[in-house]
Amino acid sequence: MTSPAAEPASEVPPPPSSPTAAASVPIPAPARRRITGAIWAALAIVYVVWGSTYLGIRVVVETMPPFLSAGARFVVAGLLLAAIIAWRQGLGALKTDRRQLGSAALVGVLLLLGGNGLVVLAETSIASGLAALLIAVVPAWVVLLKACFGERPTLGGLAGVLLGLAGLAVLTLPGLTGAVHMGGVLLVICATLMWSTGSFSSSRLPMPKNPFTASAYEMLAGGLACAALGVIRGEQHGLDLGDVSTRSWVAWAYLVVFGSLIAFTAYAWLLQTAPLSLVATYAYVNPVVAVLLGALILGEALTLPIVLGGAIVVLGVGLIVSTERRG
Repeated sequence: MTSPAAEPASEVPPPPSSPTAAASVPIPAPARRRITGAIWAALAIVYVVWGSTYLGIRVVVETMPPFLSAGARFVVAGLLLAAIIAWRQGLGALKTDRRQLGSAALVGVLLLLGGNGLVVLAETSIASGLAALLIAVVPAWVVLLKACFGERPTLGGLAGVLLGLAGLAVLTLPGLTGAVHMGGVLLVICATLMWSTGSFSSSRLPMPKNPFTASAYEMLAGGLACAALGVIRGEQHGLDLGDVSTRSWVAWAYLVVFGSLIAFTAYAWLLQTAPLSLVATYAYVNPVVAVLLGALILGEALTLPIVLGGAIVVLGVGLIVSTERRG
């Protein structure tokens, strides 16, 4: 989902913004550090680039099949990231044991097939801004998952969950009335559950110690799974790459280079250098960026349920991030 929302865990930082970003990044939370201009620049990249991935996906699926395009995107991004790791750190940095590799593959399938792949499919029938707002409720699901495993949420976190679910209900209203394709809405809700499960699992499974290596394997596994599902769905039948529009190719390349590599690198760097509470703000900035870009560039309607429900969700996510994360 490169810009879904953050996992509100205290011991492990969140995965990339949402089902539309890269894969999870299990890096220990940093101590408080001075906020420099470089930090604000990196944060701006994460805000804008991950917020724009929903727009990119919407443009890609105009002329590309959803799962095959998503699969190709993550396989290419994973190979590029692995090549960069080998170049900068040596081939030894890619080595991992079988259990860690299996865990990374499982998390990758949950995040990128279940989370991102379903979002890509959903955006063939619903607006990119609506998808981003629906995905923003991910932190609420993670709080509930943590509660199921005995980790009691804070009062602020619980209030944020209730607000998030209330906002989700308002955003779903257009689908119930027939004004929005309900199937697309349900696909995104399923994607948030899969993304939350993958995010929750990534901090509890034996993952590769190098976060970049983990992400490379996650993207490769998730990308191959997306491609396999695309073939099973028959997306290759009648596919003519010559019929793919130039703007879809540009959007696809943008998602690979900027969404999965540049913004991911900026995010991973921020986790090591900036206060975690500041980094986590992308969780409620990305949906706002996505809605604005969808309205300005694609002419997506800003209806009352989207504005009201989105405001409630963003408020709930902000409350969860501010109370469940410190640093």
